[in-house]
Amino acid sequence: MQAATMDPAEEPPSMLWGLDPIFSAFARLYVRDILQMTESIQVPGIYFYNSHPIYKVDVLGTVVYKREREDFFCYGVDDGTGVINCLCWKNDLLKEEGRPTKEGKHSGGAQGGFNLVAELEKLRQAQNSRCHLEIGELLRVRGPVKTSRQQREISASVYYKVNDPVMAVQIAWMMEVPQLYRQCYDKLLELQPSATSDSAISSLSKATNIIKDFLKQKSVTRFRPYDVQDLLQPLMSSQPQTASADQEPVAGPSVCQQLRQLLKEALQILQDEGVVYRKVKSQDEVYYVTAQDKDLLMAVKDIIREDSKREKYAAKGCHILHILSAVRQRYSLNVSKAALELVLQSLECDSDIVSTSDSHYTVF
Repeated sequence: MQAATMDPAEEPPSMLWGLDPIFSAFARLYVRDILQMTESIQVPGIYFYNSHPIYKVDVLGTVVYKREREDFFCYGVDDGTGVINCLCWKNDLLKEEGRPTKEGKHSGGAQGGFNLVAELEKLRQAQNSRCHLEIGELLRVRGPVKTSRQQREISASVYYKVNDPVMAVQIAWMMEVPQLYRQCYDKLLELQPSATSDSAISSLSKATNIIKDFLKQKSVTRFRPYDVQDLLQPLMSSQPQTASADQEPVAGPSVCQQLRQLLKEALQILQDEGVVYRKVKSQDEVYYVTAQDKDLLMAVKDIIREDSKREKYAAKGCHILHILSAVRQRYSLNVSKAALELVLQSLECDSDIVSTSDSHYTVF
């Protein structure tokens, strides 16, 4: 693979890289994106994904090929998006594997006492079982990204076999990584945010809080956007003017358009947090307040009560993902996990249900 390099004009100055928190973390990127990252012109060995400087990654995947040398293992790791070479260096215990152990006076210690040689051998065997993988086994590897012989690879600083018989680790990984992409990796890096963007963020935060306070104080069960639009009008009059008196006005969105856009973004945040949801998505935008929707509370309670009687859920109760699937089938397809979590918290506070673990619920 020919290593792609980034245009110096688009590359952020290296002195500012440390301001990006991703730079000092092990980025959980897909293998496809690791292989396609562009390399820095300023500092070879540093790569860029969406303007984020990256030099070390965290990968979980299946071993599809392997090579072993005296000092290292070379595993091909497939995470479903691509295959990358992982260079995994052997430590001293693995290098000494197969060498005869010298049983001296330590091995013949007092009966029932601590046997240093035997304990060291147990440690070596445990280390070998975690670091010596076969094709088809699951490997997690962390380390810096390198380009060797025009091939992108990971030089592992930490690697180990993952025992995942019920695929719990892989499912959790597949749920977490897309969230990291949405919240971090796919957002453009802005090392020097402008005053305009700060003002927009501040206005959006204020708008969200205004709507929340209104819904709580009035005990609103459902509403339409025009019911709360006027509440945000004062935020428009407080927006800073970008043009001075002696400058000609610049064409842009009207105040009414800005207000509608602000309301749209605020409602989206409330949906992401689970505070509101749309029972049916249609041209008539009706938002239901999760905590005030008695029908939703009753539906969730009935699902937990009925399904907890089944033998499968009798011991630990119903898992939150099972409850979510049942709610979407029986009540509304648009109920989010965040909204369900608020409902479960409300029911638990009222002692209608009880959590048997972090994610399982049952009735008394």
